[in-house]
Amino acid sequence: MKHALKIAVADDEKDMRDYFKTFLPLLGHEVVATVENGRDLVERCRTLRPDLVITDIKMPDMDGIDAAAQIYRHEPIPVILVSAYHDAEFVRRAESDHILAYLVKPIKQADLEPAIAIAMRRFEQFQALRKEAADLKQALEDRKLIERAKGILMKKANLGENEAFRRLQKLASDKNKKLIEIAQMILTAEEAFGSGGLG
Repeated sequence: MKHALKIAVADDEKDMRDYFKTFLPLLGHEVVATVENGRDLVERCRTLRPDLVITDIKMPDMDGIDAAAQIYRHEPIPVILVSAYHDAEFVRRAESDHILAYLVKPIKQADLEPAIAIAMRRFEQFQALRKEAADLKQALEDRKLIERAKGILMKKANLGENEAFRRLQKLASDKNKKLIEIAQMILTAEEAFGSGGLG
């Protein structure tokens, strides 16, 4: 295992909580919370922000799948589900992107270690893909704004496309700002002058 993880555990059976408290540190991890229901798990994850959640499915108050969904809405944290049942309905409900492994009790140490390693690797890959998609979306949004600002310069300063773009670049360089920031300033100024309703 590359590094120690902070792990939150939820199970309504005390012997399972004890099992995790004993075995996870042997694998080099820190158990930051052990709770017996989904509601407490959601609360503890909000305050402790663990690296990984291992939760039983069937618990009082809120089951592990619903708890995992609530945790994920607040902050993406990978989840390993644990169940005494290999239930098709549980498996179907567990097929969301934040559930990264499913273990059937009794859990052996030989199963737990690879499940944690795979869950963390998959989570890193998901996060990288999500960031890439967000970066790409942001780049496209920025490009649209820069094009609009360039259009304003072309019209107001009677410049060609290349000249307008060079002027944007020069402004960014002179003001020590990003191109998108200069574009936003131009668009804001245009809005201020254009929305005066004088014409």
